[in-house]
Amino acid sequence: MTVLLFFLFAGAALAGALGVVLSRNPVHAALFLVLTLISVAVLFLLQDAQLVAAVQIIVYASAIVVLFLFVIMLLGVDRRESLEETLPLQRPVAIAVGAIIVIEIVFLAGHTWVTGADTGSGVPLTGGTAPDGGTFGNNIERVARVLFTDYLWPFQITAALLVIAVVGAVVLAKRSGERPEPDGEQIP
Repeated sequence: MTVLLFFLFAGAALAGALGVVLSRNPVHAALFLVLTLISVAVLFLLQDAQLVAAVQIIVYASAIVVLFLFVIMLLGVDRRESLEETLPLQRPVAIAVGAIIVIEIVFLAGHTWVTGADTGSGVPLTGGTAPDGGTFGNNIERVARVLFTDYLWPFQITAALLVIAVVGAVVLAKRSGERPEPDGEQIP
């Protein structure tokens, strides 16, 4: 079964790679790239490299491809976009959802299971026994435990900074790409 899966996903990875190179549509090329990256992640799973497969899916197949699609869509827009809101309650709903998320983060910060409490200081993550007598689990469980306990706040702050950077880049790119109106007025 392993050999069959290897040839199946190796073929899918090759087909996806050829699709990336030969596709004329950049969006289709990005989707072929997703196929290639997911196929490579399955090949990592066949080699018992769960952490690398998870990183392949989370970082490359999702985050990097979404970034590619942002750039493709940003550069490929040749029509003038309206700054008017199409949904009448869009802005108040967005503000309310943002406020709820901030309240949740502040609420959860007061609980020990999400505050970055130490994972067992002094006990190595590469082996040994957990303080409660259990085991530390596989690679993904170890990384998740450390990431969401010891390094929770740096992880959240980094995520927020990346979102702010993407929004800022999109706003700056939109402003620099604007053309003046024919009668000389600037687009707001």
